[in-house]
Amino acid sequence: MDFEFSPGEQAFAEEVAAYLQEVHSDDVMQPWKENFTQLVDTPAKRAFMKKLGEKGWLGITWPKELGGQEGSGIQEYLLNEALAYVGAPQIGKGVGIIGKTLIRHGSDKLQAEFLPKILVNDVEFAVGYSEPQAGSDAANMQLRADKVDGGWNLNGQKIWTTSAHFADWYWVGARTNQEVKKHAGISLFLIPMNEKGLEIQSMACIGGDQTNQVFFTDVFVPDEYMVGDEGKGFGYISEALDLERFTMFTFSPILARFELLLNYVKTATKDGEPRKNDPVVRKEVANLATQHEVARVLGLRFVAAAKEVGAKPPTLEASQYKLYATQLSQRSVNKALDITGNDGQFRLDDAHAPEGGRFDSAYRATVVETIGGGSSEIQKNIIARRGLGLPKNF
Repeated sequence: MDFEFSPGEQAFAEEVAAYLQEVHSDDVMQPWKENFTQLVDTPAKRAFMKKLGEKGWLGITWPKELGGQEGSGIQEYLLNEALAYVGAPQIGKGVGIIGKTLIRHGSDKLQAEFLPKILVNDVEFAVGYSEPQAGSDAANMQLRADKVDGGWNLNGQKIWTTSAHFADWYWVGARTNQEVKKHAGISLFLIPMNEKGLEIQSMACIGGDQTNQVFFTDVFVPDEYMVGDEGKGFGYISEALDLERFTMFTFSPILARFELLLNYVKTATKDGEPRKNDPVVRKEVANLATQHEVARVLGLRFVAAAKEVGAKPPTLEASQYKLYATQLSQRSVNKALDITGNDGQFRLDDAHAPEGGRFDSAYRATVVETIGGGSSEIQKNIIARRGLGLPKNF
């Protein structure tokens, strides 16, 4: 496989980089928030994303008849990584998860209602899969959807819904059939976040962000807001999770943090000796450089496997990338704290903190990366079964 970009792809990357430099704003671009910058909502960020939509950069890979450009997945990858590198909002849930799932499985009504809004960033989504007893095991969700005249009544609870406090619509999995095997009884719905019966309670995170738990009390969802066919929601959710594992956990922030570590090693001293001359430090940095290149090309393998417009996202490649990249993210920041010593524990913006306190901040933030979108254990199971052909139970 050729891991180099074509001249056209390189030109697009340069165009995006120049544009981001031209419109740079500290209110929009916050690299210290790592991969979770897109989970914070402000009017400035919405306006920024709307401008990307006006440039035709949202939905690059979508079919032309649905407002997209049928462009290269590499272009979408380059755009999303460039956004992540500067700490700007990414294409994330709307374009990548909800939009692509609606293109494959949504009704004409849902496509007509939501796809145009996604393309101009006129709608924000929250994703509701996890429950107190159904985290990485999404098939175990128990949010109950009972059939009533004209739709469904939903009762139960979701947890870890990070965007619920600012989203406009909720992308929710619920159990519509209690009598079949757990994978077969789940359906997918779209619900307005201001719908009667929804209660949102905030939960503080160790990294300084906010997530939420959401309670459902007789929340009515009309039949036309079920996505696809009843009982097939787990399959749709699995496809969406493949996209989430790639688009929500971008490589660029991991690389940017490693570049900060390189800068520190080049300039720092310990007991009067340059850190760059320490053989242990040099060995650790060289190992990390190799691992970062592996993560980069694993991402490109996913893009190459997902090149067909409207195709099902590649599960194996998504899990391989997500497992390796998020665990590398943790390994890298742990090594950064080892190398910087006590000073590395200073918080963001502390005058004594190396590289602006990014390492301490990332140490707490990267824990979530190995859990969101399916934990590392789930990714290993997927790779074992689909990549290595191992039995589910052995």
